[in-house]
Amino acid sequence: MKQVKIEMIHDLVCSWCPIGYANFKQALHNLNIEADWYFLPFELNPEMPPEGEMINDHLARRYHWSEEKLTEYRAHLLGIANEAGVKMDFSKRTHYYNSHNAHQLMHWCESIDQQQAMKERLMKAYFEQGIDIGQVENLLNIVEDLGLDTISAKTFMESKEAEQTLMTKQKRVSKMGLSSVPAFIINDQILITGSNSVDIFEEKMNQILGTSTK
Repeated sequence: MKQVKIEMIHDLVCSWCPIGYANFKQALHNLNIEADWYFLPFELNPEMPPEGEMINDHLARRYHWSEEKLTEYRAHLLGIANEAGVKMDFSKRTHYYNSHNAHQLMHWCESIDQQQAMKERLMKAYFEQGIDIGQVENLLNIVEDLGLDTISAKTFMESKEAEQTLMTKQKRVSKMGLSSVPAFIINDQILITGSNSVDIFEEKMNQILGTSTK
């Protein structure tokens, strides 16, 4: 079995990120490739207030979408999510939230080799359960659910180190010139962008296996 390192550039409230993640994981499984996953922050809405914003209100304000356009977009999104096996419950997931604290928590989880587990638990919390993942209290509940140390997590998130390390990662990502996510860095070398289909991810990985896979 081949081994690759994948750094996923994502936002935890991005609708297309879990779709890209699920499709890439399936492609790797189909190709018999094992991945070491890491996650880099990309805040789509860094100015989002603590209370968040209704998703429909945000999209209408930002893109000037009509109700008809919003309905079409959601149906399209849910269709692709269903194909990828990604659950999204818009009866519960009503808001976009500020993801800054959640990205800090993801960095803490990297230090204890729990980033991927936290990524998947946060996806479930937000997209399926509609939990406000911007609130530290809710994040610590998720830490506890995973059997991790809530005191250590809280201490880190309140520290200067948390902010400094997050900024370092954000600066690295900003140099890539991305305007949207998800994106994936393969073995520190090759960038794949977009929430592609399983077939496209397989095709792209087959193109780089000879030179990039260890």
